[in-house]
This record gives sequence, C-alpha cells and structure tokens, in this order.
Amino acid sequence: MKKVIRMREMQDNQAGIIRKVFATGEMGRRIREMGLVPDTPIQIQGRAPLKDPVAIKIRDYTLTLRNNEASYIMVEVEMPDGQQKKNAGKKLIIALSGNPNSGKTTVFNAMTGARQHIANYPGVTVEKKVGRVFHKGYEIEVVDLPGTYSLTAYSLEEIVARDFVVNERPDLVVDVVDASNLDRNLYLAVQFKELGVPLMIALNMMDLAESRGISIDPEELSRLMGVPVIPMVARSSKGIKKLLDKIVEFGTQSKEWEPTVITYGRDIDQSLAEIEDIVQSSQVADGKYPSRWLAIKCLEGDSQILGFLENEPEPGPKIEKICSRTTKHLMATLEEEPEGIIADYRYGYIAGVTKKCLRRKIESRLNLSDHIDRILTNRILGPVIMILVLYGIYSITFYVSEAPVNWLGSLFDLLKQGIALVIPAGNLQSLIVSGVIDGMGGVLGFVPLIMFMFLAIAVMEDSGYMARVAYMLDRVLRWFGLHGNSVMALIVSGGISGGCAVPGVMATRTLRDPKERIATLLVVPFMNCGAKLPVYAVLIAAFFPHNRAQMLFILTLLSWGFALFAAKVIRATVLKGPKTPFVMELPPYRAPTIKGLLIHTWERTWQYIKKAGTVILGISIVLWAMMTFPGLSKEQIRTFSDRTSGLRKAFLTAPHVKNFVKSPRELESLNSLYFQYRRARQPMKTKTRTVLERNPLFPLVQTATMIEKARSWPEMPQKELVAVARRYLQLQKGLKGIAVQKQEATLNRTVAGWIGRGLEWVTRPLGFDYRVNIALVGGFAAKEIVISTLGTAYSLGETDPEAAGSLSDRLKSDPRWDPLLAFTFLVFTMLYVPCFATVIIMSKESSWRWAAFSIGFNLVVAYMIALVIAQGGRLLGLGG
Repeated sequence: MKKVIRMREMQDNQAGIIRKVFATGEMGRRIREMGLVPDTPIQIQGRAPLKDPVAIKIRDYTLTLRNNEASYIMVEVEMPDGQQKKNAGKKLIIALSGNPNSGKTTVFNAMTGARQHIANYPGVTVEKKVGRVFHKGYEIEVVDLPGTYSLTAYSLEEIVARDFVVNERPDLVVDVVDASNLDRNLYLAVQFKELGVPLMIALNMMDLAESRGISIDPEELSRLMGVPVIPMVARSSKGIKKLLDKIVEFGTQSKEWEPTVITYGRDIDQSLAEIEDIVQSSQVADGKYPSRWLAIKCLEGDSQILGFLENEPEPGPKIEKICSRTTKHLMATLEEEPEGIIADYRYGYIAGVTKKCLRRKIESRLNLSDHIDRILTNRILGPVIMILVLYGIYSITFYVSEAPVNWLGSLFDLLKQGIALVIPAGNLQSLIVSGVIDGMGGVLGFVPLIMFMFLAIAVMEDSGYMARVAYMLDRVLRWFGLHGNSVMALIVSGGISGGCAVPGVMATRTLRDPKERIATLLVVPFMNCGAKLPVYAVLIAAFFPHNRAQMLFILTLLSWGFALFAAKVIRATVLKGPKTPFVMELPPYRAPTIKGLLIHTWERTWQYIKKAGTVILGISIVLWAMMTFPGLSKEQIRTFSDRTSGLRKAFLTAPHVKNFVKSPRELESLNSLYFQYRRARQPMKTKTRTVLERNPLFPLVQTATMIEKARSWPEMPQKELVAVARRYLQLQKGLKGIAVQKQEATLNRTVAGWIGRGLEWVTRPLGFDYRVNIALVGGFAAKEIVISTLGTAYSLGETDPEAAGSLSDRLKSDPRWDPLLAFTFLVFTMLYVPCFATVIIMSKESSWRWAAFSIGFNLVVAYMIALVIAQGGRLLGLGG
C-alpha cells in the first residue's frame, strides 16, 4: 500500500518518491536547489546520533537535511502490512493549546498523569511542560503550550506558543475550548486555521455549558470548522479516551498545512493581496509562515513579524507603505485601525459558526458563577470574605500540619542521636549533625506546612477564586501605581504565603507597560515566598505559640503594605508614567479535581524538596565549614577543657556528693540518666519509668528535676539528697555556660564569625548578633538557608547532642532573644535582599542595573523599617 508521509517520518533505508515541497522563500529555494523536487526518488541512509539531521541518498550523491526542513517535504512510500505494524509504535508530537482558564492544564494532567516534566523553552524563561502517554501502540508526546488568547505577538507566551508550532511543526495541534464560552475561545482556533496547522478541537466543560442552558452540536461544529471536535469533561476524565483515539487516527494522517481564507472586507483584502504578492516573491520570514497569514500580521502590527521586515531592505519598505496607507484610509473612512476590523470580522465568522451549532435554552438566566460573584465580589462583603478566606487558610494549614511537622522533627532528633552514637565526637560528627541534619533538616522539617499551603493555593487557583482576588484588588493596586495584572505576580510570589519570587518575576511579562512591569518586578521580593515560611514557623513557634495563625496573617498584611507603599514611592520617583488600562477574564467557578490538586501540590512541593536536597544542602555544608574553620587554637581548647574538668572535680569533691556519686564514670552515668529523664514525655510510659527507676542514681535525678521545675528548695526529709541535687544543677548550669562561651569563641575564630562580627556595628541597633548576621548573609543564596544556618550556629558546641532540642526551643531559651527581637528579625527577613535565583531572573527579565537596584533598595527598606520596630519597641518597654 502506498502512502504519502513527511520525509522526517521515513525510517532508515526506506525509499520513496518526492511528491510535493510546500516550503517557500529562501528555505524552499535552498531545498529545490539541492535537487529535492517533485517526482525525484530518494532513500533515507541514516540519522545523526541525536536523530537530527537526516542523511538522504538522492540520484548519485548524499546530502543532509534537518528534521525541521524535512517536515516540509511530502514523500510517497510503499507501506506493506508488516511495515505498518512496525510503525505502530512510532511517536506523535502533539501541541496542546488553549485560552487561560479553558481547562487546558486539566486536560494535560488527565492525558499524561505523572508522566510529565517541566523545563524551559530554548532561549527564554517561559515554562515548558511536556508529558507522554502511550495509546494504541503510539507514544504521544504532549507539549503544553502557554495559555494564550491569540497568536499575535502581544506577550512572550504568545510568541513562544506560535514559534513552537511554526518551527517544530507538531503532528497535530489540539486546541482546548471552553464550551461555556465558545465565542471567545474559538478566536484562537480561527487563527490556527488561518495559519493552516493540522487542528483538532477538544470541546471541554460540556457539563458547565449545559448547566448554563447552552446546547452545542459537536458534529455540526466540526463540519463548520472543518476540523475534528471531541466533546469532553476533562475534570472527570470524560472524553479523554475518545480524544486520544482521535489523536492517533487524525495525527497519523499526513496533512499539509492548508490555511483557511477569511475575508476582511474589500479594503483590507486588497491590501492583503498586495502584501501577499510581495511576500511570495521575497525571503520574508524564510517561508515558514503562509504568505496570507504573514500579510494579516503585518496589518495587525505584529511586533515579531514587523521585526522580520526590518531585515528585508527591499520588501520591507513596500509592505510598510501598504500598511500605513491602509491604516490611514480605514481611520478616515471607518475611524478604526486594521487590527480592530480584522478582529471584528473574525468574531463575525465565529458568530456565523455558533449560530448554527449552539442553542441557548434560557437566554436571560444568571449562571451559577454570576450568583456566587454577587456575594464573593460584593463591594462590602467581598473584601471581608477574602480576608476571612486567607485567615482560614493559615489557621487550617497550621492546625493540619502541626502533627506531621512534629513527627519530622522527632525523626531528625532520632537521626542525630543515632549519628552521635555511631560516629565519635569530632569534625565528621559535627558535619553530619550540624551541617547536614540541622541544616537541611531545618528546611525539610517544614515540608508538611509548605505542602498544605501549596494545596490551599491550588484550590484557590483551580476553583477560580484567585482571579476574583485579583479583580477585587485592582482598584487598590491602581492607586499605588501598579497594574491590575500585577496582582497575579504578587500572589504567585507569596501574596498568599507559600509562593516563589522566581515565577512571580516571570509573571510580570503579562504587563505591557515597561514602567509598571519594572515596578512590579522590584516589589515582588517583599512577598512571603515559601522559602520564608520555615523562618516564620520557627520564630512564631518559639515566641508567639498561641497566636500562630494571627501572626502569619499579620505578616501577610505587612508584606502587602510594604510592597504597595514601595511601589508608590518607585512610581512617584524613578519610574514616573501614566497608568495603562486593565482587562481580565473572570473564569467560571469550578470544583477542583482531586487529581489536579495533587499534581499541582506535588509539583511545587517537589521543587521545594529538590532545592533543599541540592542547593540548600550544598550551601549548608559550605556555611558549616565557614562556621567551623579555622576554629580554636589548642591552647584555647585546653583552657575550656580545664574549666570543664575543674567544675566536675569541684562537684565530686563537694560535701556529701561522695555518698551518691563516687567517680567520674558514675558522673557520666548520672548525666545520661538526667537527660533521658528530661526527654521522657509525660505521662511517662510505665515500662520506661520502671527501667529508669532501677538505676541507683534515679532519686538524685528525680530530686534535681523537681527542684528545677519548682524553681525552689522543696521541703524534703533527705537534706543531703536535696543539697547534692542542687549542686548538680549548679554543675549543669556551669557546664552549659562554658559550652556557650566555647561556642561563641569557636564562631569568633571562623570565617563566618569574622564576617558576622564585622557586620555587628551595622546590625547592633537592630539587636542582631553575629550568628544572626551569618544567617542573613547565607539567606542571600536562598531564604531557606536562614533557618539552616541558625540551626547550625545554635547546635555547634552543644554539651549533649541528644538534648539539643528543636531550633525553636534553643532560641526561646537563649537570653538574647525575646518577642521584640523575633518580630524585628521576621520583618527584616521578609524585606531584605531577594535570593540569588530571583536576582538572576530579574536580570534576565529586565537588566543587571535593575537587579542591582533591587538588592540595594530592598536592603535599605528592610533596615529602616526594622530599625523603627526595634528602637520603637525598646522605647515602649517591649524589649527584654
């Protein structure tokens, strides 16, 4: 059986006859000059190691051709039954497109499940999601294009989507269309038809359309649009199998690009014909685009296409002259630019289609989303409900994550105890316990909290409420000099605690005005990203344990307040300029799918875990080394050792002690029993208590614990026992004091200590000591490092690693820390320099000049506000 396929689909050693070359311009000429013309026999000799380019035997010579160029050549080949079976497992590349909020991501997840990965498109920072699904013997690679409303180069996402379709030439484009909003969603499909790509429409949300009284005839829509139409409800996976069946059936058919011609009125059609003639006889865009489609984009003022014209000295001015003449004529006669008229005719074309395939059962009925919006976006109730929702998210997140966070904390404590038992004291034990476990563990310990926060954000996004938050905040942002679309960048960055500044910075691409874009980009780091949450969780648990949700809510409001006022200052000084209009879609409310929520939550949580396991682990080890070396001299170590030995000797020789503790070995046993008894949870298990009570030193430990708990000398008949217990507590206090002094002395004689001490003259007014300074310096690399560094700094030099406890407990017991210092530190961490990754993305999205400005601006703002809090609190008597 003979079949016409693209040359890139041919197998090695397969022969065929060229039937058509549909490349034009310079590419078409180059292909034909090499002898690749219709009716020419060829044979595929092989491919390069990376499968591109392909070697072709033609006549008596061999030439090579890239797969991209080979896709423009149609070849007739012999396909015997055996060969068809052999090709049954070949690969199809599908581009998944659609408007934002059309359910495209739900379709992608339903098709690919967990078989997906995230990367970036070459040369840009736009996220690229690729998934794979195996169906009927075919491997289908699904590329999830960025959500766009059109194929005109208004934003980077639209350029990326268009370039992928044109340059990679996928086997099929599946356009996900919201059935409940057919008129607007078909606008993108019409542009794909004008481009001529092999197209299929996935008519999603049929259930929502029916609930709104909308009835659509998919077969009639397919006939009118000239493409396959698959009705579906992706959130319940209804229609996914049928979609995959049609992809295999339709995608394996070799289809040439056949652009659809839509008339735009006599004036525009005449200009299009003139431009089309010039394009066909020139090298504009290397022949990648259909000539009429290219002509339309010229009249629409497409920035990318106009950029191509600038490189064409001969046709460029001619086309520009036609566009200018047409614009003047239309403005004079219709008072409308070509772009507006073209859009009107497209919607007219769509209206003609929907009139024949769509019926509204109830024309004037308010749909469910409208009813809900009457309450949720009400002028008075809306903001109140929004605040209650955010507060509820924080309350539920802390409540649900408390137990898992405690479990992980206990797990890391047990791990440290095991390491202390297996590895002798020294640098190796310190590296593993302080550098790795306390460093990375301090970050991973809050994975449950981060995960539940990401889940809450996914619920808000998938339900459609996130867009309502942006809608309600638009008026506020406008007053501060930002655009309504800035809301999404701020929210993604951590406006609802748990985001990330990196995608937040990238989200500013949707802003057309460069000044509004830069202003948004500069204040994005003020938001409470997920990396700051561990810092908040540790300090709130230590100093505000009874008001955790309230404190996180206050920090969220502060981050918004500081960001907005900073934006106001920036827009009133270095970035003066007018405000641009705000247009945004409010998607219908939907019940999120469990599968979609799990995928979105896991993707973000896994990115956080990977960061902790790679970047944060490496930085934690480097900072541990900086906080360990060169360390104390031998003389200093001997001095501390002598002081410790002196305290122990004084205790053993004190009156009555010999009656209970007779040797240094028994003193070590007493220490072990004391720490075991303190660690035991109440109520103590009977078996554990029985084991401890068998130790002859237990009465001494029990008495010491009673004195410590009562903070007084209890009236007991055993006067000697009480006296020895009190002396033992004094010994522990003295040993702890020496350990703290040794820890400080050790840090002072390290690289990190020198840096921290060097900064103390600047941070002393804020109440920060050298250990806090070290943590803040490390936080420039990644905000999670702040906690891991504090964990390392406060675990070095512990007298008993088994009794070290959590970082929250250590900070709470440190006399230098109090609620005022904790709150000052929280605010400073919220505002000071962006992390290194954010700075890099800032430089790519704007310039190094603005990235450097962000570092300096944020640091000054953080210092000034923290100074006001610290000094104001002390004046009010709030400090310790």
